[in-house]
Amino acid sequence: MPPSPSPGRPSRAFDWSTAIIAVLVVAAAARVFWRDGSGHFFAIVASDFDLLLGVLPKVLAGCLIGVFVTLLLPREKVARWVGAESGFGGILIATVMGAILPGGPFTIFPVAGAFLMVGADAGAVVAFITSWSLLGYARALVWELPFFGIEFVGWRILAALPLPFLAAWLARLVVRKFGFRLT
Repeated sequence: MPPSPSPGRPSRAFDWSTAIIAVLVVAAAARVFWRDGSGHFFAIVASDFDLLLGVLPKVLAGCLIGVFVTLLLPREKVARWVGAESGFGGILIATVMGAILPGGPFTIFPVAGAFLMVGADAGAVVAFITSWSLLGYARALVWELPFFGIEFVGWRILAALPLPFLAAWLARLVVRKFGFRLT
């Protein structure tokens, strides 16, 4: 059975951030319609619809991966490995996981959200996402090495190595200081 939403905070599909984005989309659409005419406006809408159809299966697959992670990972083990009491070891585990897990944002962000739902703390999730962004081996092998060579990529990774740990420490500090509820 999937974890239920937090009893203190109802889950809503439409919140203030969605409202802000909706207002910006409507304002931009109106501006394009009035400035460039209906032909250009509808060409953009058709192009965006094609993009949506291309991205939708990936988003669906990423969300399903996130749900399956919440069902497959035991809450107690996740809390022990990468929970609030896991200390430096939890951040290290999350950093390594982020660096080695392949996939794009459609995979990584649902998995990160699932980790939060099953007991990981904010610091570990921030380390996971930061590590994936900065240390991900797949991007380094496929994109960076061919263009920049091993010396540049090695120095870049070495320079970025402390950043997931710093970001995790800051996230833990902010959550502890302000008492944010993340699930």
